[in-house]
Amino acid sequence: MDELREKIAGEIALSESPGSTMKKWRELFGVTQSELSKYIKISASTISDYESNRRLSPGVGVIKRFVDAIFTIDEGRGSTVVQNLERMAMANKSEKEPFYRVHDFAAPISGLDFNRIIEGKIIVNPSYLDSINLFGYTIVDSLRVILEMSPSEYPKLFGSTTERAFVFEHVSTGRSPLVVIRVAPIKPKVVVMHGITNIDRLAIKIAQIEKIPLLATKLSVEEIQQRLDKT
Repeated sequence: MDELREKIAGEIALSESPGSTMKKWRELFGVTQSELSKYIKISASTISDYESNRRLSPGVGVIKRFVDAIFTIDEGRGSTVVQNLERMAMANKSEKEPFYRVHDFAAPISGLDFNRIIEGKIIVNPSYLDSINLFGYTIVDSLRVILEMSPSEYPKLFGSTTERAFVFEHVSTGRSPLVVIRVAPIKPKVVVMHGITNIDRLAIKIAQIEKIPLLATKLSVEEIQQRLDKT
């Protein structure tokens, strides 16, 4: 737990946008600005100013109180968020040759901005992109995840949050990844097919049923990572 506390505090302190990073972690822990203000003795409006970068970066004292507060609130709810984060961290450390790459953004980005960054073509459900905020993305080897990943391992793909996009590489038609998502208990917010534009009709139908924006991009995986990792 101490390692996780240090990670969060360090990420905020070193971020180019500390307020946005604070917002990311507050929302990942499911804590409202009102709840947070009671714990750290700062008004909700001040917290809002930090998160929207209208106020100068918080000092070390505020960051420490912030981290203590979200952990205390989570502990009162059964420590579900902390346990999930620690379990995912351990799983990622033990994975020798991962066939997926998980990355979290320093601050959430909208679905529309995400699509613009990857030069995506919207296949289905464009209207949902307006209301989606993404906290990260996962690049997934489509073939290996289907052949090698057991259902119990599936949550590893989400890292610390389900508010993320899945980018599937080594895709032939797009059917198999969407079938996996269809039967899985948790779903990504956006699905991207890399390298193809003619996507299987069943895959499109599943995306429509699940209300998941389905995108396609011809950018290289390396270029996608470089662009998204700068956000």
